[in-house]
Amino acid sequence: MEIERKFTVTRLPDDLESYPCRVIEQAYLNTDPVVRIRKEDDSYYLTYKGKGLLAREEYNLPLNEASYYHLREKADGNVISKKRYVIPIQEPKFNMTYLSSLEKPVDSVSLSVELDIFEAPFAPLVIAEVEFPDQEMAVAFQLLDWFGQDVTNDPAYHNSNLSRREFA
Repeated sequence: MEIERKFTVTRLPDDLESYPCRVIEQAYLNTDPVVRIRKEDDSYYLTYKGKGLLAREEYNLPLNEASYYHLREKADGNVISKKRYVIPIQEPKFNMTYLSSLEKPVDSVSLSVELDIFEAPFAPLVIAEVEFPDQEMAVAFQLLDWFGQDVTNDPAYHNSNLSRREFA
């Protein structure tokens, strides 16, 4: 189960280049249900995603390079290219209702921002995603100071919908 929230970004972190970065290319064989292929550096995957916005099923299967490029020829719409920076959240903050309901402190939780910087034709789009172990934590999470609008429930920001976007 993938549980994540998505945000626009008001500014990039100052030390962005100090974080691990992966180069991602992905394309969609189908958007309902979502069937995606992805090249992430030198790894290749086929992914099925169930319905949902905040939480949905996700299954990843490995592909080899030849299979990826064979399937990419069959993909619909735009191929999406982006750089993904993985930024640890040092001290995540949550609302008080959530914190008071916990039996143990959230100190042991390790959360990261996956910051996607899209290339043409989607540039200058930048999206931050944070994955959570459960929906309660996801809802209670308080935005970082460089996050903009919460677009978790806006299907327009799903990569599968971006793949179908038309450009003049």
